[in-house]
Amino acid sequence: MPGGRRAAGAAPSPPRRLEPDSGEGTEEPGPAEEDGDEDLRDGGVPFFVNRGGLPVDEATWERMWKHVAKIHPDGERVALRIRGATDLPKIPIPSVPAFPPSTPVPERLEAVQRYIRELQYNHTGTQFFEIKKSRPLTGLMDLAKEMTKEALPIKCLEAVILGIYLTNSMPSLDRFPISFKTFFSGNYFRHIVLGVSYGGRYGALGMSRREDLMYKPPAFRTLSELVLDYEAAYGRCWHELKKVKLGQCVSHDPHSVEQIEWKHSVLDVERLGREDLRKELERHARALRLKIGKGAGPPSPTKDRKKDVSSPQRGQSSPHRRNSRSERRPSGDKKPAEPKAMPDLNGYQIRV
Repeated sequence: MPGGRRAAGAAPSPPRRLEPDSGEGTEEPGPAEEDGDEDLRDGGVPFFVNRGGLPVDEATWERMWKHVAKIHPDGERVALRIRGATDLPKIPIPSVPAFPPSTPVPERLEAVQRYIRELQYNHTGTQFFEIKKSRPLTGLMDLAKEMTKEALPIKCLEAVILGIYLTNSMPSLDRFPISFKTFFSGNYFRHIVLGVSYGGRYGALGMSRREDLMYKPPAFRTLSELVLDYEAAYGRCWHELKKVKLGQCVSHDPHSVEQIEWKHSVLDVERLGREDLRKELERHARALRLKIGKGAGPPSPTKDRKKDVSSPQRGQSSPHRRNSRSERRPSGDKKPAEPKAMPDLNGYQIRV
């Protein structure tokens, strides 16, 4: 993988900052809330983003292995053992799911999640794909296509982008990001999944080190039931849910230049209390349905205007237009003929 776009002799890049939602279990050491304003850590140790693209450049490659030596229980021995091996097993590349038109959406979602899971969770401490949340959707979809080509391990934010890409062909499925902020043992952690809504039921696609913090089939009757199921999963690993951020529905157009709205609603779980949290979640669900309803309306207002407005006017104003045409033909000889136009027109109307 080393040997990429930068010269081999280039100075190593300093540790980079991550998007706060870019990895499940990422620790936020400071109180800052704005995205990208703080250095994030994974288990108390900084982790990095490969910002040089693929193939990985030499500096990023060496930094990754140094980091592996720090965070792995076997330290440098595991890095030396892997890098020095000549008979490493060949890792199979998962096949991108393809669906016949008749495949039900729930079965498609299972196949998409199975593909995401087969890519495996990235434990190296270096995120291979740089996700800039401010990028337009078309740029993120190009990045998702690269993920399928490279088939490298991913973290939860990469899984969300990949989930959007793999479900663009399902127009009846609504997708929106759901982010969680939790507290455990003096540290804050963040995680993100792709919420889905189909047939009035809610579920999610995602990637996590814990099975119950990723995929949820579209079987939850309400959005609040889905979020509270994640809260219960966090409780089983002694995490306290602090905040939930919900985005708006993502366009199915892979060429859209719109940005994903990552946090349309930010809910402080502790301040709201259980009942108010339910109300706010259902309020957001109604807002999603309202936006979907507007989006599902007639695609071209201009066409509607022509149908609803122009047609009646054409019938009502037809006589006036004929008068206007006769007035626009100034001719010295035919000016006296203007009174004749009305009897002819009236006669025509009587005939009809």
